[in-house]
Amino acid sequence: MRKIIAATFVSLDGVMQAPGGPEEDPVGGFEFGGWTFHYFDEVAGVAMEETFAKPFALLLGRRTYDIFAAYWPYQKDAIGDVFNPATKYVATHRPDTLTWENTQWLGDDIVAALRNLKKEDGPDLLIQGSSELIQTLLANGLIDEIRLMIFPLLLGKGKRLFDGGAMPAAFKLVKSQATTTGVIMATYERSGEIKVGSFATQEPSEAELERRKNWK
Repeated sequence: MRKIIAATFVSLDGVMQAPGGPEEDPVGGFEFGGWTFHYFDEVAGVAMEETFAKPFALLLGRRTYDIFAAYWPYQKDAIGDVFNPATKYVATHRPDTLTWENTQWLGDDIVAALRNLKKEDGPDLLIQGSSELIQTLLANGLIDEIRLMIFPLLLGKGKRLFDGGAMPAAFKLVKSQATTTGVIMATYERSGEIKVGSFATQEPSEAELERRKNWK
């Protein structure tokens, strides 16, 4: 059984757009491309190495695939060394233009394809970027683990990690660490359904009953 893992850079207000540079994804007039650059330190570098240390396949939306395919095949470094030979599963309407080595099209039914991939033996599926694809996965409860690097920034407008359409689910924190620059790194694993309760310790007042009635 394979897991789908979303490893994402995100601001305090949930923006994940264009963390790597000004030209990465200026869609919508986004002005802060490269917002992660000044926050990386040795602690963050070790965490990134751990993310890529185990075998994985990449799971990418089309826009992130195009960004990566125009960059990583031309890099000679530790990340390029694992990204280039890895299998890439891509959500796209233009499968005939997938030219990066070891790339596979997910097909017309992305959700069904991923459900089948999860049942197979093989390396976990690692999402990088791919904000639109993540929305589809969250809406269908397909993400098993979320690895966040939360940067101490408010970016305002931009593509967000959680955009209101996620299937409700509980997660548990399994690992957390802070960098010297204030980035919080947190790993969450899916842990079943949401459990609700109440802090009320007595019967509701007449005012409370009226409030509930008015808010229905």
